[in-house]
Amino acid sequence: MMVLDDSGDEEPASQSDKSELHGTLKTLSSKLEDLSTCNDLIAKHGAALQRSLSELENLKLPAESGEKIKAVNERATLFRITSNAMINACRDFLDLAETHSRKWQRMLQYEREQRIRLEETIEQLAKQHNSLERACRGAPGLSSSSTGITSTAKGSVQSAKGEASDEDEETEYFDAMEDAPAFITVTADPKHHRRSGSNLSGASEGHPEDWNLEDSVFESSNQSSYNESTCKDLLPKKRRRTRIPDKPNYSLNLWSIMKNCIGKELSKIPMPVNFNEPLSMLQRLTEDLEYHELLDKAVKCESSTEQMCFVAAFSVSSYSTTVHRTAKPFNPLLGETYELDRLEEFGFRSLCEQVSHHPPAAAHHVYSKRGWTLWQEITIASKFRGKYLSIMPLGAIHLEFHSSGNHYVWRKVTSTVHNIIVGKLWIDQSGEIEIVNHKSKDKCQLKFTPYSYFSRDVPRKVTGVVSDADGKAHYVMSGTWDEKMECSKIVQSSHGSTSTEGKQKTVYQTLSPKVLWKKYPLPENAENMYFFSDLALTLNEPEERVAPTDSRLRPDQRLMESGRWDEANVEKQRLEEKQRAVRRRREAEAVEALEEGKDYEGYIPLWFERKVDAVTGELICVYKGGYWEAKDKQDWSMCPDIF
Repeated sequence: MMVLDDSGDEEPASQSDKSELHGTLKTLSSKLEDLSTCNDLIAKHGAALQRSLSELENLKLPAESGEKIKAVNERATLFRITSNAMINACRDFLDLAETHSRKWQRMLQYEREQRIRLEETIEQLAKQHNSLERACRGAPGLSSSSTGITSTAKGSVQSAKGEASDEDEETEYFDAMEDAPAFITVTADPKHHRRSGSNLSGASEGHPEDWNLEDSVFESSNQSSYNESTCKDLLPKKRRRTRIPDKPNYSLNLWSIMKNCIGKELSKIPMPVNFNEPLSMLQRLTEDLEYHELLDKAVKCESSTEQMCFVAAFSVSSYSTTVHRTAKPFNPLLGETYELDRLEEFGFRSLCEQVSHHPPAAAHHVYSKRGWTLWQEITIASKFRGKYLSIMPLGAIHLEFHSSGNHYVWRKVTSTVHNIIVGKLWIDQSGEIEIVNHKSKDKCQLKFTPYSYFSRDVPRKVTGVVSDADGKAHYVMSGTWDEKMECSKIVQSSHGSTSTEGKQKTVYQTLSPKVLWKKYPLPENAENMYFFSDLALTLNEPEERVAPTDSRLRPDQRLMESGRWDEANVEKQRLEEKQRAVRRRREAEAVEALEEGKDYEGYIPLWFERKVDAVTGELICVYKGGYWEAKDKQDWSMCPDIF
């Protein structure tokens, strides 16, 4: 659970203040008692001395002795006058101190009573919250992880938006989404829906469409790593590595580097490898395929809306690796590539190429013999704002299923890295994803709720609704982007009460939720290996026959993975200077061509080409072929020398 550390600061500080005040009052009271005792002793011994001197004066002594005794008596008198003045001042101080001590004690008592009253209120609220959670868990068919609970006469209700008060909404750290889906889901009464074997279906009269996701639900409990699979024909053929060298304990002052970079593009800030992880952005992009089996299952769906549920779960699953991954990946060099060939093991192979350097853009193409193709061109726009870093991926992700021709398009949400300068780094995802099937016109609107310290929602919450071309809602999606996603089949919908913003909420009556995706647990010792998942640990594993431009062959990244960070920083500077020299040469060629009146095409990607996308109308880099054929022939003569 990702929370701010500020919450624990108040209590220890107040306890310390209280202890210090108690100690001061106790010490002061003790000293005042000592002073009072000294006061009594001085008065007693002073009086005794005066009496003794008076007795001496009355004795018949020689004249010289009488003079001496008289002088001592005068001095004793002066001492008594001075002592009396001091004693009177001490008495005044004692009275003043006692008065202020009582005043301080009253103030302390008032503060203590206020604290106790506040603690009792918080305890009462916590008990009410727990009882509501228990009531929710006890309600038939409701997920134990549901949040935002309200009660109605008909039973427990799960609010997908959360019934936060107006005060809570005003204290959110982020602005609310304008068109955020406002809906409430109510679990349908099981008596009105028949069960058939392990499948749940809607009421036979009113809802003929079967709720058949049960068979294809992603059961992750028996899968502890990405190498495991539910299908026997997907058993891995090659043993992959399960660990990398532990991260060295290097410290570096981030502020000394970034204080002059506020507002700049992150890609233009010269960062040492100390803030990197030993993977490139191309490899991080490939990591989106960790839960590729969701797409394999989506191929088998007969209903396009059911298929949309799996596509939506897949789009959310790509964020699960980002929870602890606060280090930045290496910025790929222009022309750098990365392949992930898992055709024999998992039925797909992936190719990425860095097609632009400023702004940094990567083209990605994935083919699966299990019936789908995915492609995208992602440009990373990032801004350092002082306290946090905003990372905005630009570009559409395309996914097409071969047999049905269903073509899905969506875009990524904004990632925010908090506590850049002070505190523990943590990452949040916020915004909306609209997934559109351009063949059937089905849509899925997903909302990633931004983290708020004052919100009662589950952190990292994602909610959404899958609708058909006519706008009729079929499924409700719910979960978190770091743990799991569920979908619930809608059997009835109606308009509910109007919210505080004046929007009318829709109430969906649904069947019990089905888990589509659940995050794999991290490998042992992950905290010392950059929090890499099982898949991430294999991405930079040395492999033969790859292109000479492959990220696995990048020397500074390889040195960093081995723990040789000082050497990696030197190598990183060399590679960046080599790239700048190539860019200067290319700019000179452009100027020369312009002077001669010739056309200059600029940089041309090797394995991708720019085309206007027929669906979105955008200019996008798409795979033009040839890479895997070149790999088979081991003919890399066309590859540039970038390392």
